[in-house]
Amino acid sequence: MSLFEEEWAKMLNGYIYEASHKEFLHRLSITREKIWEFNSINPSDTSRREEIIKSLFGSVGDGFTINPPFRCDYGCNIHIGNNFFANFNLSILDEAEVRIGSDVFIGPNVAIFTACHPTDPDQRRSRIQWAKGVTIGDDVWIGGNVTILPGVTIGNGSTIGAGSVVSHDIPERCVAVGNPARVIKKI
Repeated sequence: MSLFEEEWAKMLNGYIYEASHKEFLHRLSITREKIWEFNSINPSDTSRREEIIKSLFGSVGDGFTINPPFRCDYGCNIHIGNNFFANFNLSILDEAEVRIGSDVFIGPNVAIFTACHPTDPDQRRSRIQWAKGVTIGDDVWIGGNVTILPGVTIGNGSTIGAGSVVSHDIPERCVAVGNPARVIKKI
């Protein structure tokens, strides 16, 4: 196993890794080229946009729409189910896996983060970091301007209200709002 493969495995498994490794930077560059193309395609050319997402993501279900602009880090760590919809300005930092179920609707300006950084500035300068995966169940609706932090799981059938910051797990079939998001209603 190469040094890069070891660092990649650390990243995916939640261990501290060297984020400035040249191969990480190379992969980020390749992804940015694909994202630039995706975001620049004529709106009527849906088949080309679908091709790019299918080549970029780890797995893609049937029937999806991602309105540009869209941003991600690697893409290969993102998995979406069937009938997925994301409105404008979805950003996913996918240093760890992001698994999104079927029939999920995401509003505009949503950010999903998996990357974690040291709070100590001396450690931050060393460019080490770690990542925690995010899981979003089936039939979830995420309102506009929501931020989902590393390590969060959102249960099936839940709704996250606009502007919320999801910093901890949200159970199935409930409505959560606020900063930090808290459950206000069971469905």
